[in-house]
Parts: sequence; C-alpha cells; structure tokens
Amino acid sequence: MASTINNIIQFEPPAQLLCPQPTEQRQLQRDEARLLVTNGAGQIYHDKFQNFDRYLAPGSVLVVNTSATLPAAFPLKLPDGQPGMLHLSTRFAALEWLIEIRSIEKHKTTRWQGGMAGMRFSLPGNVEIVLKERFYKDRSLLHLWLATLHLDEDPISYMNKYGQPIKYVRPDQPYPLSYYQTAFSFQPGSSEMPSAGRGFTEPLLQKLIRRGVRIVPILLHTGVSSLEEDEKPYPEYLEIDPLSALQLNTAKEDGRRVIAVGTTAVRAIESATNDEGRVEAFRGYTNLFIDETYRMQIVNGLLTGFHEPRASHLHMLQSLAGEEHIGRAYDAAIAGQYYWHEFGDLHLIL
Repeated sequence: MASTINNIIQFEPPAQLLCPQPTEQRQLQRDEARLLVTNGAGQIYHDKFQNFDRYLAPGSVLVVNTSATLPAAFPLKLPDGQPGMLHLSTRFAALEWLIEIRSIEKHKTTRWQGGMAGMRFSLPGNVEIVLKERFYKDRSLLHLWLATLHLDEDPISYMNKYGQPIKYVRPDQPYPLSYYQTAFSFQPGSSEMPSAGRGFTEPLLQKLIRRGVRIVPILLHTGVSSLEEDEKPYPEYLEIDPLSALQLNTAKEDGRRVIAVGTTAVRAIESATNDEGRVEAFRGYTNLFIDETYRMQIVNGLLTGFHEPRASHLHMLQSLAGEEHIGRAYDAAIAGQYYWHEFGDLHLIL
C-alpha cells in the first residue's frame, strides 16, 4: 500500500515492473501501451492507450512538448581507470554545460561522487571537458557539475556523431535514437525523452482531432532524469509562443480542461503563467519547482508515466490531484501490474 512520509508518496513497485522493454521490442504498437485513468471522484479505469480519446471531451486542450531527444551520453574513463558515462544535461552558455558523470557497475550506471573542480576528461573526437564547480552546494544531492566543453563543431552535430541515448541499465547496448522520439519531436534539445508523449500515433492523433480536442504545442528541453528524494529540479529551457498562450488562456476562460502531456508540459505552462493567472509568451529558463503546496493555475489534467518511489515528480502529481488520489492510483498501478519508466505504461489524471 502507498503511504506518505515527509509529504511524498512512498511505495515499492515489484522489480519486474521497473524495466520494461520498448514497445518495439515487445511487438506492440506504441498506442497499445496500457492506460490507467483516475479522477477526483475516486473512479479508476483500466484501458489501452489507443482509447485515450474517449476520456477527453470536445474542446479539451492537450498540451504537447515538441522537444526532440539528443544522444547525450558519452563513454569516458574515470580517474581510477574504471569505465564511466558522461551525460550532457543542459547547455547554459556557449561553452558551459550542466553535466552528470556516472560509473558503470554490473551493467548499470550509478552516481559517481569522486569529482573535483578542475578535473579533465577525454571524450570521443579528441574533445576535452573540464569540471568547473558543483551545481548543488549540498554534496548529498544529485552530483551535477557545471563544466566547460570546447567543441570545434555545432554541439548537436557532435552529439549525433559520437553520442548515444542516455540509458541507465545496459548502457553498452543502446536502443536506436528513434525509440526516444515522440510523435511531436521536432526541435532537438532534450537530454532525455519527454516520455509521456511516446504512446501517441498518427491514428490516435487523428481520432483526437476529429473529436474536437485542441492540440497546443510548447517546448521544454529536458535535462537528466536521475533526480532522487528531496532533489529539486534544475533550470530547463522553455518556449511558449503567443498563439499557444492565447489558446491556453481562452480554454481557462471557457472552463475547458487543459491536459498536459508530461510533467515537462506542466512545468512549462505554470512557469509562463503570471500573477493574474494568465499564460504569457515566454522564452528562457525556468527554476519553478512544483510541490504539493503549489496551486495549479492552468493545468487540471495530466498524462504521465509512473514515477519512482520518492521521486520529486510525485510532489507535482500531489499538487494536481492530492495525496489521497495519487496514493489510490499507485496502489491500483501496482495491483494491476503496470510498467514503470520511459517505455512503460501511462496514467491519465483528471
């Protein structure tokens, strides 16, 4: 049973639910993933994602992230000679990046805690990266570093040439980059896939459009996803154009539901909302951390995957739906054997 400690849902999903293969490896269409639907009335529905359109009323707004995933992982050697992986997370300036270094142990990567300012690491293509300073001052938090990366070519070109998609288990056996793109992927910039959008297919999108659902694009480039307990999100780049802002404001004024596809879309929308509760056109970085005390201003529905125990994303889910709703949903997900992680099943919270 899910419980709550320090205002965050606690649960332990069975190990067999944590690392599903991509639908492509399971001979499934992407929209054949399972869908759990929960609402504020306490109702729970078990379905396939290809029936997602049945749960949205005409005029509902579906907000999708158009960021495309980059091959942001690179092999390197740690100072003791052991193999490791470098994950490029977020580009802050021409030469400055937010990065994570992980060691490889028994076919999975774990946090590497041996970094020191000034350390240099060699990357493929005779490229060097230099650790500048810790991003978090608290050494117990996620070991992200600000680092200097000198490249003689465009970073995206370099990543496409030498990188591979970030993968925390069996990094030596990466899946094709196409597995990490969604139907909305258009603007390269995410270190990891905005995975809530992975289940959408053209036939499903056509059903949604014909039903009268409004699909509104936004952009948020995601960084690494390895946040753990009490680790607040770091800055991420987002864009919301004037037309998307107008559609969101009009939906709110009309009382129509605004459903974000993924926590990235929630963070983008709420970051661009002003003190009067209106979304403004926005281009820049957000530091917004949505916890259970935050009151959603625009979003009142969310399509998301299933998040790790004690993950910071669970704070956001509780802000949207409340502790009881999310606890009940996660009990249902575990009992129903839903899959976790980016290739797993989906949860529609209304």
